[in-house]
Amino acid sequence: MTIKAITFDLWDTVFDDESDEPKRLSLGLENKAETRHRMLLEALQRHHQVSRAEVDLAYGVANAAFYKVWQEASITWTCRERLQVLLNGLGKSLPDDALSALADDMGRLEVDVPPDILPGVKDAIHSLSERYKLCVISDTIVTPGSGLRDILAHHGLLKYFSGFAFSDEVGRSKPDAAMFTSAREQMDVPFNEMVHIGDRDNKDIKGAQALGMKAILYTEKRDVDQLTTSADAVCTTHRDLAGIIGALDEVK
Repeated sequence: MTIKAITFDLWDTVFDDESDEPKRLSLGLENKAETRHRMLLEALQRHHQVSRAEVDLAYGVANAAFYKVWQEASITWTCRERLQVLLNGLGKSLPDDALSALADDMGRLEVDVPPDILPGVKDAIHSLSERYKLCVISDTIVTPGSGLRDILAHHGLLKYFSGFAFSDEVGRSKPDAAMFTSAREQMDVPFNEMVHIGDRDNKDIKGAQALGMKAILYTEKRDVDQLTTSADAVCTTHRDLAGIIGALDEVK
């Protein structure tokens, strides 16, 4: 096997998930969950009589439905779609422009106060980009693919990637083959010459391996899958990533 392309998950593989929360606190801002609940309540109260308790309950139900569809059907609703599910549950509505604006504002929270990147990841990506094509394969939970590109650009990483497979743009989420196929098509590289790096065995590792890709489980931030993973290799620090990929490339 000759490896020609590397694909990266983002959350807890490149971005340090929730590292934006201490920044928000230092800026005197509410946490993201509180901010989203307040934004929704304020938007609704411009058109309806509704209480915070009603909004919180509906938010909880809509989030549970989102995660069920994500885990069982490999679909991540866009923020607008999730809000529409929530509104349907409340029996309320918002004007189309107000709903779109609310979804956009919620999707910008992690762009306006971006998460940190994980230790060593910038050097690793820079080094790998000199030898391989690079692509992002990432599920989008609240922040859309457009916002994730902005965060990558903020950290000086966007320029290293020649392709992006975001679930809100592809229409499916990992481990669905459509996500990995989108990356393959953008890079014009066969699956058996690709390696995927991510932190979730059921989505990153199993999804990539099902198509003939190699897969590396990244565990520096999230290590709950490392004892049961089927990954071809386990990476505990980005400083070791180039060596791990080189070793996989030598396996015939």
